[in-house]
Amino acid sequence: MGQVVHTLNEGRPEGEEVVGVTSLAGEIYVLRGKERDQVEVYDVITYRLQRCLTVQNARSFTDMTSCEHCCCIYIGHIAKCIHRLDAQGAATQWPVNERPWGLSVNAQHNLLVTCREARKIKEFTTDGHMVRTVSLPGDVINPWHTVQVRSGQFIVCHGSRTAGDAVCRVCMISADGRHIVHSHGGQPGSDTGQYDLPVRLAVDNDEFVFVVDINNGRVTLLSPTLRYVRQVVSSDQLKWRPRRVYLDTHKRFLYVGDNELKGGKWTAGRVVVFSV
Repeated sequence: MGQVVHTLNEGRPEGEEVVGVTSLAGEIYVLRGKERDQVEVYDVITYRLQRCLTVQNARSFTDMTSCEHCCCIYIGHIAKCIHRLDAQGAATQWPVNERPWGLSVNAQHNLLVTCREARKIKEFTTDGHMVRTVSLPGDVINPWHTVQVRSGQFIVCHGSRTAGDAVCRVCMISADGRHIVHSHGGQPGSDTGQYDLPVRLAVDNDEFVFVVDINNGRVTLLSPTLRYVRQVVSSDQLKWRPRRVYLDTHKRFLYVGDNELKGGKWTAGRVVVFSV
């Protein structure tokens, strides 16, 4: 089981929901669902708040990721677009034409956008040019997040019991998007081999997979072939529900966005740091 190292902004009241967490150039970026100062930037060593960045005329974000190679962060917006911010906060944006529910960066330093309603993965260059669109297999319903591994295959988490989906699982999908190679999960539930809203993924340097399971309140570790290894974060270690995740592969620190759900709305959030 992972051990709690720190909670960002510890000792201060929890802020708005955590919509994304990532790192860039020795700093931790936390995205919150508010109208201004949406991106909080913390020092990776002291965990002190350094500054805040504002994405103009924007709220209703869906996810955030970063690219060290391009020295930028990407933010998905429910208005079917991507915002790109450099380390100084200068912003550009481009359309996706679908809601961008999950974001990640692949080995080619391109942005992968998971489009849940369309059941597609869209790949863009850092300046917003479309590289390709990958359609997912017909039984991959409600895909939330995608990570591409070195082989070119995709790891995708999908399914929502609330939406009536019969399957909640994690799949390894062929590079052309046509075939499921491995999978873990099935009928929604709380047992070891089950999920109930698996929404985010992180992959380490050995391609072990961390899976955030909102409704079961845990983070599960899978092998590179998606076999169960262990639970790394349990509901007992969180105040609310895990919703977002970022893995520092060098320090083996897992940053978990822990959010409060009240009356069907995300009302508050914090980031808990685990040593894994």
